[in-house]
Amino acid sequence: MTDQIRRKLQEEINALEHELIHDLPKEIKKAAALGDLSENAEYHMAKQRQEYVKARVRQLGRRLADLSLINMNNIPRDKVGLGSKVKVFDNTKNEEMEYTLVTSEESDVANGKISTTSPIGRCLLNKKVGDSVTVVSPNGKRELEILTLATIHDEAAADEPEEAGA
Repeated sequence: MTDQIRRKLQEEINALEHELIHDLPKEIKKAAALGDLSENAEYHMAKQRQEYVKARVRQLGRRLADLSLINMNNIPRDKVGLGSKVKVFDNTKNEEMEYTLVTSEESDVANGKISTTSPIGRCLLNKKVGDSVTVVSPNGKRELEILTLATIHDEAAADEPEEAGA
């Protein structure tokens, strides 16, 4: 899971670095050749883009470094953690819901993938089956009870026999 995210981030970094090294200097040089830089919109736009790209590369580099710190052995085997699939009963809405806890890059609320940094994700982390949590979100308070839990380790163990036989 984190390998896919790392690849995606590295691809974005590579594309931005290419733009920074090859494309933007050409644009800046071309715009500078047009004359007076104080009133040259093309020049200012290219310089702004250059600053944005530099900042984004730094941001992605920090995120890559953070992802490299994720140690699968530190993810709990009996509690909610990154990669866990959790079925909860929402007492406020009186319905069952299923969530998969993922990194912020993979978050897709419409498909039940919530970030570990979201209000619900933070409340569910390190909880066990049977635990109840109160989530405070922009939509108000919600009371959730954990019904079932499958950790990332359970998923990996379920996948191993299939891969060995294939």
